[in-house]
Amino acid sequence: MPETLVERLLRGLYSAVLYVLVPVTVYHLIWRGFRQAEYFQRWSERYASYRDAPHAATVWVHAVSVGEVNAAAPLIDALLHQRPDLRLLVTTITPTGSARVTTLWDGRVEHVYLPYDLSGAVRRFLDHYRPQLGLIVETELWPNLLFCCRDRGIPVYVVNARLSARSLRGYRVLRPLVGRALRTVRVVAAQSVDDGRRFERLGASAGQIVVTGNLKYDIAVDPALDAFVRGFRARIGARPVWIAASTHEEEEAPVVEIHRRLRERWPDLLLLWAPRHPERFRAVAQQAVAAGWRTATRKFTHWPDADDAVFVVDTLGELMNFYGCADVAFVGGSLQDVGGHNLLEPAAVGTAVVTGPHLHNFSEIARRLEQAGGLRVGADAAAVGAALEALLADSGQRAAMTSAAAALVEEGRGAVERTLTVVYADLP
Repeated sequence: MPETLVERLLRGLYSAVLYVLVPVTVYHLIWRGFRQAEYFQRWSERYASYRDAPHAATVWVHAVSVGEVNAAAPLIDALLHQRPDLRLLVTTITPTGSARVTTLWDGRVEHVYLPYDLSGAVRRFLDHYRPQLGLIVETELWPNLLFCCRDRGIPVYVVNARLSARSLRGYRVLRPLVGRALRTVRVVAAQSVDDGRRFERLGASAGQIVVTGNLKYDIAVDPALDAFVRGFRARIGARPVWIAASTHEEEEAPVVEIHRRLRERWPDLLLLWAPRHPERFRAVAQQAVAAGWRTATRKFTHWPDADDAVFVVDTLGELMNFYGCADVAFVGGSLQDVGGHNLLEPAAVGTAVVTGPHLHNFSEIARRLEQAGGLRVGADAAAVGAALEALLADSGQRAAMTSAAAALVEEGRGAVERTLTVVYADLP
């Protein structure tokens, strides 16, 4: 597809604005660094300045952060298993995403931060790694990246493609450019029919859209989960346990209030608290202490003691195992207007799931889970607390929910195989 005059003008304007904003990117890294020290590291990768010699990565997968890395994990595992000859490069944008790549594959894939979408940085990135195939996870539509891949003949697929109505609206200013960039990809492997339709509205052609399902349904459960739960229970006994997972800052006060109320009924109730972002680990521990509760953390004590009221999961990569330790889970990002987080992780390990109303990033999964009877959605913090209380009090309800959710997870599996079938023609 040759570059048109309109495309050239749009790309030029877009690139000019990005270069003007380069000082803002530096400020952003510094600002984030004060909250999470890892942002002070590896700046050269952000601008595609590399010290090692150029080398080829046969397949490149881009997953922006932890959620996308987890979603892509079954696909990457399948590629490693079926094609051990492939050299895989996984890019992320966040340090937590980088840490998750290391935890999951520990040297079996290469990792580097994706550079900012500056045309020069993108060209240096592609010159250095020379990918033969690009798989972009979910909704990372960077125009210069896509155009440069097109210009070099690198086939690109958007896999597990998701586009909410809100995200579609967010692209309205850049839609003429993003739409043209989107038409350079081989296939948009959409999670659902609705996602596919929204990608068409953004600019993809109907022939580019293939509905492959959601990779998150192919979630793998740690074979050591049962042993993990036994170790946990050996330490705390038969106490009731709930988990507040992937919480954001504005959800922290409601979590404290919900726990306070629940402990009025169950004085020995334990809260497992796993904030979404590492920079909130210390803050939530301090809030729990300020509330008058004995509080421990995973890094400091490994397991909670019998007298602990709150146990902060201040590690990465262990969330699913701790879901398995809880009787019921609240999944955050849903009381604050974030859009929710992965509801299938607790469902896959057999834990009843409660969430708030803000679910636009997981609307299809939430709808299916709720219709199947595997999810409770609270309209606000008080309703979430009431749902948690009802489920803690009724093991029969919990069992019915977990059974329905497990059946839905099993029914939804197969997206990895369908995605591999789509991209197979371009696998080196």
